[in-house]
Amino acid sequence: MSASLLDERQYRKLLDVTLPVAIRTEEEYHRLLGAAAALMDKPEDEMSEEEGRLLELLSILIDEYENRAHPLPKVKPHKMLAYLLEEKNMKPSDLWTVLPKSRVSEILNGKRSISKAQAKQLAELLRVPVDLFL
Repeated sequence: MSASLLDERQYRKLLDVTLPVAIRTEEEYHRLLGAAAALMDKPEDEMSEEEGRLLELLSILIDEYENRAHPLPKVKPHKMLAYLLEEKNMKPSDLWTVLPKSRVSEILNGKRSISKAQAKQLAELLRVPVDLFL
């Protein structure tokens, strides 16, 4: 995707084909999800500025709908941390860069809570929203 100016005419054509809307139904959700997937299949260096902007818009609409219609269940922070470690094929020792060694096991066992500062560091390390740990 280049850093050029947005070609308004080309962008309007993409909008006319895609018809992005605030998502209210599963049908609209799946339609826009398909449009986003088609754009993501395109190599990044071949994506126009207009396509990149449309993909960004679709991502915002899809994310908002998913958060509203399919919210994640509230999970205890230490269980979420253990789950994310497993999903990312990480070991507890991988957390030593942001947490003291002695704290990692206490946190994962639920014996110690995660502070706000630790939550922020974990979120950055694992690239997830900080509120998963609060």
